Parts: sequence; C-alpha cells; structure tokens
Amino acid sequence: MSDLRTAFGEAFGRAAEGVWHAPGRINLIGEHTDYNDGLVLPFALPHGVSVAAARRDDGVVEVRSRQAGGTVTAPAEGGTVVSEGWPSERAWAAYPVGMARVLRERGTGGASLLIDSDLPQGAGLSSSAALECATALALCDLYGVEIDRPELARLAQRAENEQVGMPCGLMDQSASLLATPGHALMLDCRSGLSAQVPFDPPAAGLALLAVDTRASHALTGGDYGRRRAECEEAAALLGVDALRDVKDLAGALGRLRDPVLRRRVQHVVTENHRVEASVGLLRAGAVTELGAMLNASHLSLRDQFEISWPEADAAVDAALRAGARGGRMIGGGFGGSVIVLTAADRADRVRDAIAAAYAKRGWTAPEFLDAVPSAGARRLA
Repeated sequence: MSDLRTAFGEAFGRAAEGVWHAPGRINLIGEHTDYNDGLVLPFALPHGVSVAAARRDDGVVEVRSRQAGGTVTAPAEGGTVVSEGWPSERAWAAYPVGMARVLRERGTGGASLLIDSDLPQGAGLSSSAALECATALALCDLYGVEIDRPELARLAQRAENEQVGMPCGLMDQSASLLATPGHALMLDCRSGLSAQVPFDPPAAGLALLAVDTRASHALTGGDYGRRRAECEEAAALLGVDALRDVKDLAGALGRLRDPVLRRRVQHVVTENHRVEASVGLLRAGAVTELGAMLNASHLSLRDQFEISWPEADAAVDAALRAGARGGRMIGGGFGGSVIVLTAADRADRVRDAIAAAYAKRGWTAPEFLDAVPSAGARRLA
C-alpha cells in the first residue's frame, strides 16, 4: 500500500488522497446463470486490484497502470468508451474511465488514478470487475457520494455493459463488493438479494485450487455474446422472461426444435439446481460432497453449453485421476481457469498430475493459486 502511494506521487507529482482495493473472484458454482436471472455462488479472492487516487478539478480522468504502462486521459463525462473505438493498447483503461462516466451522473468528477494488480490477466478471475469496483469506491469516497453496495454493483455492471460493450451479468461486481471472509455469496441475480454462506475448505481438511490454464480469453469477443443471445432466444420461444423461469425442463426441451437451444436451456436450468444443492451442502457442513456438484457442472459446461477448452478438460481429468474430489472450468469460457477441490494432504499430488498432463502435451505450464474465501472491496488508507 505504501509502495503504491509512493508510486502515485512519482507518477502524478502530488499525494494520493487514498488507496482502495477490490478483489477478484472465483465462482464456486453457477456459471452463465447470472444473465439468465439465475443463481450464483461466488467468493472473493485475497488477490485483486488496488487504486491510488486523487481528485482533479478539470473534469478529466487520468489513468496509469503499473502493469500496462502508459497514460490514458479522457473526459469523465461523455459518450460510451466502446463507441469511441479505443485501440487495443488502451482497452484496459476503458473499465475505470467507463466507471467514472457512469458515476458522473451521481456527482463524482475527474480523478488521477494509479492502478496495481496481483491478479493474473486473462485467467478468468474477474480482474475487470475488480478494477471497476476499486475505481467506484475511490470515486465515491473522493467526492462524498454515498451509494449502497448492491446498487454500486449494478452501476459497475452497467459500466461494463454500456461503456465497455461486455454483456456480463451481475455476479462479478457483486462478489467483489459484497463478499466476506470465510463465506461464499449466494446471489439471486434477478432480485439482487444475497446471503452469506459459510465456506471454509481448510477447516474441513480440504484445499480449493485455482488453476490458471494459461489459455487466455477475451469475453468481449463473439462467443460469449452468442451464448447470451441463444439463451435470450430460447427464453422468448418458451414465453418466459428468462431461463430462470423454466420450471418444467422436459416440457421446455420438447417445445424447442433447435438442438443447440435445447442444450443451452438444459445447462442453465440444471446449473441453477446445482447452486441450490451446493448451498444446502455448505449449510449442512458437507463441504466434501461439493465435488460431485463441480464435476456435474463441468460436464454440463463442456457438453451442453459448449464453452470449455482443451486445457481445462485436461486439468480436470488429471486432477480427478490424482484423487481430487471434483473440479470444473470457471468463468465465461474459451480460456481462463479451473477450480479443483481436493483433500489438503493430496494437493501437491494433484498439482503435479496437472503439470505432468500439460508437459506431456507440450503446453505452457499451468499456474496454481490457493483459493481462500476473503474480504470484499474496501478502502485501505
């Protein structure tokens, strides 16, 4: 933290007024249910994005990153960033600038921002939402704007949808802002209501490993948007507001002629049930039984939603062969990370098995992170 404050002074020639942090997240279960008004169960990581910031009186947002390098300057008030056609080397700055433009309507203004992150980029751990949420807290505090956390999460989602052009749901921003240590967040993405569910793998003699498969992804591409459009088309054909509302799965599948849409519906409906079942297991203290839920989710994402990728499938298969209780891909798909639930005393064996599977195929070695449910976004200084 003190290092970031010092770096801010060196970058901008004045002192930071504060430092704010927002975590990345892992979604334990409930994938691609968020934009279908469904249920999700994420938790915050100890890793995330920190922002040192100070106000400006010229209505400008000046953003620098310790990872990306360079400086991006843009008005805090204006149209959407996506409509301005920013080049790829400035794409990272669309998130804080977009957040500033949404919050400008609530009374915030210009700011100088220095960004630092210890989240691996492209790993599907929601570095973009962490950046939005850290920026949002900084701007609100700097300008004395009070917005409750659930509403702020929706504003951050809006920034990503409208400003960046990424049609994400509400989960990532909610997890970053609302999570608490030792818990997963049961979130109803339709109502925005949430509940803290105890989740402490080490206390149960377990380890939850996040495996960065090193297959990077970019969700602003077409595949994610197509999945969302397919879900919306299926809901319209079934006469429901969202796939969350499908109660009779067999009947719904019988009414859809397109086999692709049938597969999408089957995943979303059964994934919502898996979230509910997982919450029940956690509340009953049956953490070890989550493995079956993770395995079922991965198979559904691979075969019904068709968004897994070879590195993810190989990681899950190697982990299970090494004795892990369960595993699945996480995130939007087509690259990113996998989570693996295993007995703590078997974690090293599982890591070695996954690494060996990658080496056998000539792939870049995976990276591992211990996924510990941690605190949500906050001001550090």
